[in-house]
Amino acid sequence: MSLGSPAGPGHTLAVASARGLPLRTRTAIAAGRLAAAASRLSKLGNGGVIGGRAALMLDPDALRRLGQGRKVVLVTGTNGKTTTSLMISRLLETLGPVAANGDGANMPDGVLSALAKRPDAPYAVLEVDETYVPWVAERIQPACLVLLNLSRDQLDRVGEVRATERELRAAITRLPDTTVIANCDDTLVTSAALGASRAVWVSAGQEWRDDSASCARCGQAIRHEGSHWSCVCGFSRPEPAWSLVDKNLVAADGSTIPLELQLPGRANAANAAIALATAAELGVPPELAADRLRSITNVAGRYRRVNVDGHAVRLLLAKNPAGWNETLPMLDQGVPVVIAVNSQEADGRDTSWLWDVPFERLRGRSVVASGERATDVAVRLTYAEVPHITLKDPLDALQGIESSEVDLVANYTAFRDVNARLRA
Repeated sequence: MSLGSPAGPGHTLAVASARGLPLRTRTAIAAGRLAAAASRLSKLGNGGVIGGRAALMLDPDALRRLGQGRKVVLVTGTNGKTTTSLMISRLLETLGPVAANGDGANMPDGVLSALAKRPDAPYAVLEVDETYVPWVAERIQPACLVLLNLSRDQLDRVGEVRATERELRAAITRLPDTTVIANCDDTLVTSAALGASRAVWVSAGQEWRDDSASCARCGQAIRHEGSHWSCVCGFSRPEPAWSLVDKNLVAADGSTIPLELQLPGRANAANAAIALATAAELGVPPELAADRLRSITNVAGRYRRVNVDGHAVRLLLAKNPAGWNETLPMLDQGVPVVIAVNSQEADGRDTSWLWDVPFERLRGRSVVASGERATDVAVRLTYAEVPHITLKDPLDALQGIESSEVDLVANYTAFRDVNARLRA
């Protein structure tokens, strides 16, 4: 079943344009744009967050009004939001213009800013921090809600992951017209999505199970048998409509679509599988979708290679144990690794998650601990028996590396700062 294209021939959908919005909302949008421009001129950021914040202060109902008349896709999960959102945006562009927060500003301020930038776009793909999904979804009532995965991320900001699952579960019951596209290999995601009016289950895999060893419904142990999982209470893995098998996506009818992505790693294949399933719900043919995904080479600077003082540096993002679990197999064998970890508000202040990362796999490599919390990284590497040096600035750390190739793995703000410096 496809939700179809809202635009019809020539994409002539009558979306509520800026001229059709109430005066209060138009004024709020204008004020937001001024605030965003001032932020950019002052070099305080790209303006997405402050612009949206200003608009919401002037019109708290602006998000609902700007979301009306569109097919909106909300994308959430602990890892993979930005990549999957970009993929879905590229696919929906075959149907019409798309509003998106590709800069990763995934809280209400950034979501509003993305919608305000393209008030006439018939589609919107919005990455949303999982803790804000209930608030945003209630106002926008999306056509699709994409649930990727749930695991520990920033415990001092997000709270216990089981609480997040329960909040998502409750929010989904209040979305009667929303199709939920969910990874049925993640038991927490499945629990959250089980009460959806309509769910499309995707078997996208789950490597990290430490946060979902017990049932979200009754607390008993989850039993795994091959790809299937179940609990004695009756909670079990739904039958998927789409399955990621090796590097292919297999539909329920047995048809196979090769992904052949340029982006590395199993996690990106999982992101692509869910993006393709979502786009299919909205009317994009799967074969066309797969072909478009093959053209993506980096996501907001992630996975790209840059030349820094004679080093070919590959930039990677890993911000929690589950993310590191996916990133470690991507690291080129024998290539030195620079690890950069910050603890700013967007990262979470608590770095105890470092102890859940299997850094032991880095033994035998040249490793540098860097970032604001370089000392914390160094202590963890010491206990993992990984020889290393410690230099706070991740780019300065490159100067002492002899190899022509380097993998630089950073958490959120460390990656953002390195990326900005390299683009300057």
